[in-house]
Amino acid sequence: MSEQVKPVIDRSAMDGSRYEKHGGFPKVTPARVGPNFGGFVEAMRTLQDLAVSVDAPDDVFGAAQAKARELIDLLEPYRAPELQGPAGRAVELPGRGSLLLLPWQVVEAGRDGIEMTGVFRRFHLGGNGAAHGGVLPLLFDDLLGMIVHYAGRPISRTAYLHVNYRKITPLETQLTVRGRVDRIEGRKTFIAAELLDEQGDLLADCEGLMVELLPWQP
Repeated sequence: MSEQVKPVIDRSAMDGSRYEKHGGFPKVTPARVGPNFGGFVEAMRTLQDLAVSVDAPDDVFGAAQAKARELIDLLEPYRAPELQGPAGRAVELPGRGSLLLLPWQVVEAGRDGIEMTGVFRRFHLGGNGAAHGGVLPLLFDDLLGMIVHYAGRPISRTAYLHVNYRKITPLETQLTVRGRVDRIEGRKTFIAAELLDEQGDLLADCEGLMVELLPWQP
């Protein structure tokens, strides 16, 4: 696991009055979580890694299934609708406490762009030691949304995301992703980003287009 870093955050471009105008998209408020939620999410990530990597006797899988059923029974009564549960809204946690999002850490964020560091875990394996190609767009897409936010642009949706795969992306290796607003045309925000290894070699880059929501758009 990577060491915790203290991010450098610049919120000077964020205009709260503009941010209220975000089409039909509901306003997301940060969740306040207790001391156990972060540990729970990290334990679940480790379980995801194990689920795709263990080679165990069938009786072990049977025992694991029984324990998983116990966990399901424990959590099922607390199933909540979107924007009520803390997952995705725990902004202080890696990946905002969501198992879907990659738990990368923000190094720097502001009007000039965002830089994050992190690793692709065993759960993200595509084959032959490389991260699955489908998880790179997930990383870039989440980054684009954050860039729009810190650049002070209104709530926007991804219109397109073009990824160029330059080299194999390794697992369990500290990587850096960074991006910035390339240009703005009315409701359109064009963003450029790249993924780099520890030596600064380019693994992938992308161009994305984020479009501001109209009042009636969800």
